[in-house]
Amino acid sequence: MQTYNSTIDDAQRCLDKQHNWTGISAEYIARMRLQNRFNTGLDIARYTAGIMRRDMAAYDNDPANYTQSLGVWHGFIGQQKMISVKKHFGETKGRYLYLSGWMVAAMRSDFGPLPDQSMHEKTSVPALIEELYTFLKQADARELQQLFRDMDAARDSGDQVRAMAIQNQIDQFQTHVVPIIADIDAGFGNEEATYLLAKKMIEAGACCIQIENQVSDAKQCGHQDGKVTVPHEDFLAKIKAVRYAFMELGVEEGVIVARTDSLGAGLTQKIPVSMQAGDLAEQYNAFIDGEKISNLSELNSGDMLIKQGDDYIRPTRLPNGLVRFKANTGEDRVVLDCITSLQQGADLLWIETEKPHIGQIAGMVNRIREVVPDAKLVYNNSPSFNWTLNFRQQVFDSWQEQGKDTSGYQRDNLMQAQYDETELALEADQKIQRFQRDAAKEAGIFHHLITLPTYHTAALSTDNLAKDYFGDMGMLAYVDKVQRQEIRQQLACVKHQNMSGSDIGDEHKEYFSGTQALKAGGKDNTMNQFA
Repeated sequence: MQTYNSTIDDAQRCLDKQHNWTGISAEYIARMRLQNRFNTGLDIARYTAGIMRRDMAAYDNDPANYTQSLGVWHGFIGQQKMISVKKHFGETKGRYLYLSGWMVAAMRSDFGPLPDQSMHEKTSVPALIEELYTFLKQADARELQQLFRDMDAARDSGDQVRAMAIQNQIDQFQTHVVPIIADIDAGFGNEEATYLLAKKMIEAGACCIQIENQVSDAKQCGHQDGKVTVPHEDFLAKIKAVRYAFMELGVEEGVIVARTDSLGAGLTQKIPVSMQAGDLAEQYNAFIDGEKISNLSELNSGDMLIKQGDDYIRPTRLPNGLVRFKANTGEDRVVLDCITSLQQGADLLWIETEKPHIGQIAGMVNRIREVVPDAKLVYNNSPSFNWTLNFRQQVFDSWQEQGKDTSGYQRDNLMQAQYDETELALEADQKIQRFQRDAAKEAGIFHHLITLPTYHTAALSTDNLAKDYFGDMGMLAYVDKVQRQEIRQQLACVKHQNMSGSDIGDEHKEYFSGTQALKAGGKDNTMNQFA
């Protein structure tokens, strides 16, 4: 690891070779280098891939070492999240960022708000990765710049003990740059298209790419109807395409999350060709729904016929040509999807479920682990779930099984506020609070994420401010609900000029122009009111 002094020494050796570079300070060069520790997105991808691999190993040793992230849709939001994590917890260990395809579609497309159906520009995904890391690197620069200022002040006052203590903080500095789990949807096309987009995402800094087994041109949000999956061979080709992209770019520890939507998908795009008995195509085709045919005269013009075991069936096809799966085969298809993906190059699994139920998830994971013992999941703690109602109903059902009195509750109406302080509601809230810890231990979940929380927090905070500001509170709405809280909770963002890089710019101007620098941070800067 480069220390403050060793970075200065490296810069000085370079300057010593250039006798005409007068006025260039080795210490200023060192500061700028330390403030920008990652020169390329590939540097970031390699660094963060190593973090994820170490975290995965730590989880294998103890499931209490699960990791978490929140989905973000803008660089500033990601930056503020990681600044908050460092402020409250002192380190970023175990905390990542999630890049949600849903939020890219809804908030980052030139077409305007779009549904989560892979209709947005594919280039908007690597662009957001690059933006997120630009803001995270700026958070590094800002925090280090303040340490440099504090060290200079200590030196000027003759307090060498304090100066050395601050220099030690600089040497031990923990970057805001953390892994991003990046959503590539279903690959935005064929396997070559997937490979090309994966390269762009990795070059922007992605160490972890999540890909799903839906049809690219018929992709749906995981919590909507109409999902169509592809045969295993098609999905495995895309997993391999992502792996080749990682390997080509030298990110050998890159992580692939294979997501299966089979639990809620009732349709397949096509019937794969089986080359030999028991292969993946035959296993996939065993799930296809159809009518048993005993005589060729039963076939109509254009009908299709396949052999399924010892039977011949006419597959159930929709008018659009899609083929239906047998009912109640979702969990079996999920298990086969996951085992196959892990055996063919994926590192982590994502099982998209319709509710947050530890027993349901554990049931599938335990079956997968019979074949792949170290299988582990990334799990979507989705805002599409009604968490309050789901967990209150889980407690209600548990109470009924135990013979406990539930006569004071109506199962279908448990969302009502009248239940908020009841014993049932309090027990449900405790289960929600423990959900990530318990699911990590009991259901193999290595990483918990919320896909689009900051979409909802932005809407909620804006609604509250608009309601009061345009109402009777007027300016007090902003002062009381926003600025006063920023000050008291010590949000760095209250000094918005500093957060946007004004002080970093002043520092650079002084490097470049010396005493002639025209700086913005003087005594008349109104940000001094928040000192």
